[in-house]
Amino acid sequence: MAKLAFRKFAVHGDTRATGKEMHGKNWTKLCKDCNVVDGKNVTTTDVDIVFSKIKGKSVRTITFEQFKEALQELSKKRFKGKSDEEALQEMYKLIEGKGPGLTGVTKTVASPTVSRLTDTSKFTGSHKERFDASGKGKGRAGREDLVDNSGYVSGYKHAGTYDHKVQGNK
Repeated sequence: MAKLAFRKFAVHGDTRATGKEMHGKNWTKLCKDCNVVDGKNVTTTDVDIVFSKIKGKSVRTITFEQFKEALQELSKKRFKGKSDEEALQEMYKLIEGKGPGLTGVTKTVASPTVSRLTDTSKFTGSHKERFDASGKGKGRAGREDLVDNSGYVSGYKHAGTYDHKVQGNK
């Protein structure tokens, strides 16, 4: 069962990975996603140290056999009160059937600077003309001066009332 989890995490994020070897970042991800890292007995630093200890000097990856060794090392630390064999079984239970999670991978930060710069109600001058009252863009009408061919001066209050006055007198 641990072999399946090893394969899933080994290929995660790497299109060229075969699933036979695992990189350090995927090892750390496996330990975090499967709750091997608890913040008290086992930290991410411990996980990195174990990875460096298990892998060869000039190699950047570990095989499945080395992976099992690494789990054994961490299981002693994670489950201190239990025997080595019990601790290893508990470790396998944590990892069994798990795969890399994608939730919370990228978080967008809502900084006050960005929200201030994108708040259209605070725009002034010609920029203010590009948006309506709700903050939605006006499109072409907001970017170009569209010619008003009504015959009235711009800003004239009674625009369009001439016909009513003339027809009203007859």
